[in-house]
Amino acid sequence: EAGAERQVRTEYATGEVQLFEGEKGAERLVRTDFLDGTIKYHEGARGSERVVRTAYADGRLKHFEGEMGAERKVRTQFPDGGTQYYEGARARSRASRICPETRIHAHTPPG
Repeated sequence: EAGAERQVRTEYATGEVQLFEGEKGAERLVRTDFLDGTIKYHEGARGSERVVRTAYADGRLKHFEGEMGAERKVRTQFPDGGTQYYEGARARSRASRICPETRIHAHTPPG
C-alpha cells in the first residue's frame, strides 16, 4: 500500500548495517552489524534505543544496563565459559569477580 513503507534496514558505506522493527513512524533500532563481525543489540522505543548486548567475533558477549547514552557494562561472558561481573558507574566500573563455568575456584579462609 502506498505510503505504508517503513524503515527496516540502513546500509552505510563503512559496511555498518542497522536493522529496525516497528510500525511506520515508530521504527526502532534493534541491531547494528559491523564489518569486523561485532553485533550490537538494542532495546527501547524509537529515539531511546540503548545497547543491551554486544557480541564479538571471538565469542565474547558483553551485557549492558542503563538508559541510552548512559549504558554501563554489567558482565562479560567468555568463550571458555568464564564470566566477569562489573559494578559501579559507567566510567568507573570495575571487575568484581570472575566465575568460570568450566572451572571452580574456591578460597577457604584460615581458621
